[in-house]
Amino acid sequence: MHDHEITVSFGQKLQQAVFLERPNRFLLRCRLPASGTAGTVADSGEVVEAHLADPGRLRELLVPGRPVWLRPAEGKGPLKAGKRKTKWSAVLCCNPEGTGLVCLDATLPNRLVHRALQAGALPEFAGFSLRRPEFALEGSRFDFLLENAGGRQLLLEVKSVTLVEGETALFPDALTSRGAKHVRELGRLVQSGAYAAAVLFVVQRREATAVHAAAGIDPVFAAALAEAREAGVAVYGRRCYVNLLGVTLGEPLPAG
Repeated sequence: MHDHEITVSFGQKLQQAVFLERPNRFLLRCRLPASGTAGTVADSGEVVEAHLADPGRLRELLVPGRPVWLRPAEGKGPLKAGKRKTKWSAVLCCNPEGTGLVCLDATLPNRLVHRALQAGALPEFAGFSLRRPEFALEGSRFDFLLENAGGRQLLLEVKSVTLVEGETALFPDALTSRGAKHVRELGRLVQSGAYAAAVLFVVQRREATAVHAAAGIDPVFAAALAEAREAGVAVYGRRCYVNLLGVTLGEPLPAG
């Protein structure tokens, strides 16, 4: 399927549960299966809280009664979500049609892209190599700094996408002043001649055939992205293949 298969594994078996509610942006309440009925919906199962690493709306995905998959929290102690401590992290849910999985970890695309850059598996950036992640510049922090053999440097921003309408992936699914600020800065830096720049939208589900700015949700971001493209910022898209074991970076998607 891919010349270089780049996958981030979940590292352990996930626990299926049923989504109940979302008390705040970073917290889900879910019901585990009752003892002896693993993988089934059971009213008598334990209700647990899970950290959600995606601040987006996710309204079409997080619907009460739908299945979600959780992972025990990693590290020495439980993760903190707001003022609550959680023993679980939310990892996956179903798409609205129930025909595929969607990854709920907004930090995972950066790990995928990091591995892909290290492996030279992104033709979009042929000739460039990874210099450093988390590059701080003029009060902002960009996801990756790349450099080619001639010393030309490229700033890369990665955006996690979960919203799909029809076959079109849309970003963002909620207002993002930070996202608009970043793409404006990329456009300014490209126009100044100091850097090349690109935005890569990583769609964390497989059914999308293109990815676009969600002008109906955040017209300010959409306008900022359009202006950045006019200034010379490259815009790319990639789909992902998601299963219960991990997420694999897929083919390029038309992006705009």
